[in-house]
Amino acid sequence: MTRTDPLDVPRPHAQLHFGVFFQGVNHWTIWSAPDSGSQIDPASFRRVAQTAERGLFDAFFLGEGLRLREVDGRIHDLDVAGRPDAITQLSALAAVTRRIGLVSTSNSTFNEPADLARRLSGLDLLSEGRAGWNVVTTDNAWTGANFRRGGYLDHADRYRRAEEFLTVARALWDGWEDGAISDSPGAREWSAPGAVHQVRHRGPQFDVDLAPTLPRSAQGHPVIFQAGDSGEGRDFAARNADVIFSAHGNDFDDALAFAEDLRTRLRAVGRPDDDLRILPGTEIIIGATEKEAQEKKRWIRLQQVTPATALGIAGLLWGIDLSDRDADGPLPEEDPVVAENDGSFGARRIADPRAVVAEWRAKAEAHGWSLRETVIALGPQRGHVGTPSGLADKFAHFVRHGAIDGFNVTPYLIPDGLDDIVDLLVPELQERGLYRTEYTGTTLRDHLGLREPLTHRSAPDHRQAG
Repeated sequence: MTRTDPLDVPRPHAQLHFGVFFQGVNHWTIWSAPDSGSQIDPASFRRVAQTAERGLFDAFFLGEGLRLREVDGRIHDLDVAGRPDAITQLSALAAVTRRIGLVSTSNSTFNEPADLARRLSGLDLLSEGRAGWNVVTTDNAWTGANFRRGGYLDHADRYRRAEEFLTVARALWDGWEDGAISDSPGAREWSAPGAVHQVRHRGPQFDVDLAPTLPRSAQGHPVIFQAGDSGEGRDFAARNADVIFSAHGNDFDDALAFAEDLRTRLRAVGRPDDDLRILPGTEIIIGATEKEAQEKKRWIRLQQVTPATALGIAGLLWGIDLSDRDADGPLPEEDPVVAENDGSFGARRIADPRAVVAEWRAKAEAHGWSLRETVIALGPQRGHVGTPSGLADKFAHFVRHGAIDGFNVTPYLIPDGLDDIVDLLVPELQERGLYRTEYTGTTLRDHLGLREPLTHRSAPDHRQAG
């Protein structure tokens, strides 16, 4: 791909944004490699965050896992699992970083707004305006069994609760006016009279009546991330989010279609169509040559999709236990058993497993693939592979034609998986004017080039939340 001609693109001066996604429960992070570090040692988190900050990344993004995954009642022990509480971990990282944003994935289904809003506000203050909240929802009883109310929400109610939750949280964040705290030792009172407001909300999910205990941070509110891909999720993002974290970052046409759909939804709710940053999750594999990069990808996929993991993934598709099969042998001869997906193994609902199995069989036969090779080739696809120069040109095309604003990068190795990106790719991006050469702001909202929080853009009093 040739370098982008500024005269031929709609966004000739757009720059790429990077976040790093330190996942929760997953098999994509290679835990078994000799140079893999601990997934829970504070030194690993610190190393990744400081490397990302050296690379001028916008944010360090923590995933969430509220329960170890299980299959047929047995704990699935093939994934990386176990994380400290996200806000606790990010607060620790705030002390050893200076600029990078700190984003917590926190569930709106199994938290309460008065508590979570205060903890997020605390992170925002401790980090001097670098906090973000990835608003996620859960509708399955499998996760809900960890909580008193269990899986009590219908699927359709997830975003209703999330939106009401966010409404209350924003009212709490707006409960202190700017300049509420006196900056003079000679003042008669600690805070300006009437500058701290009671928040009263009564709705279907929450009944809140309290005075917020913390002032606003330097960025006003934590930055709101959202990761749902359903129509409901996209509408929620259009109404509420600052950033959307998507799975639409591999193929240019798919990414552009996703971006155009979001812009249509933004305009429909009265927001500017550039008001939402689009940061798909991705993996970036770099080699000195294209051949080297492809060989490296092959090694990485074999480490990520072990024989046991391949059998687990295929077992979910077939609906049967395949743990005693040979992953390097042929595909199962049985037809898939169609049953309701219960959320085991964090699996996605498969609309038509028979059609998927038929496709897998046809392609496996055509290419001579084993079961494991089929899972690698036809399972979830992710990431970009190439040389630093080739990737920089490719990303220029994506961002300057409006398909993305950047990527939330998942390192395949912890804690050193960002080194190639920071040391090899970032300089190529900077050479093209596609990436910052220094931080020009101090807050996460600054880094992302976001406008002020949504509730600060109009006159109505948002403290009466509902």
